Amino acid sequence: MAKTATAKKESSDGTTAVAEHARAYVRQERASSDPFSWTYSSVDDRNMVALIGKVRNGIPFHEFRKIRGLVDFSIDEWANYLQVSVRTLQRNEKEQKAFLPVQSERIMELTMLHNYGIEVFGDKDRFNRWLAARSVALGGVAPKELLDTNFGIQMVKDAITRIEHGVLA
Repeated sequence: MAKTATAKKESSDGTTAVAEHARAYVRQERASSDPFSWTYSSVDDRNMVALIGKVRNGIPFHEFRKIRGLVDFSIDEWANYLQVSVRTLQRNEKEQKAFLPVQSERIMELTMLHNYGIEVFGDKDRFNRWLAARSVALGGVAPKELLDTNFGIQMVKDAITRIEHGVLA
């Protein structure tokens, strides 16, 4: 009889563990449905296809406004990173135009980089200070100065990854 009670308890505990895992998975799925919260580690093949679709369709300006609220770049910095004038950004906002795919891709890449940096540094302010400080590992320039090209974004991402793994960067 003791075996039966123990078996039920183990079964009950296993069921509870499975249920808790399922609840955690659902919470993760809900969080991952917002592409503006994605980091490089949270993107898999399934949501990468969704990301490609979002980029191809162009990010609407109202979504870019949301991103601007999350990512601490000035309008001048965004214009530089997107290789457009500030005036063009202002006109796009007034007309509520969607961004071109190439600009949308850069917006998403910078958003993911920003989220990844916060994930690694543990704090938005610490990450922003690092972005603004000159880095020997990046040729003596501030990481922010490299974000206007895909190669620069990759260099900054690699530097963050080295920091994440404890390698001097």
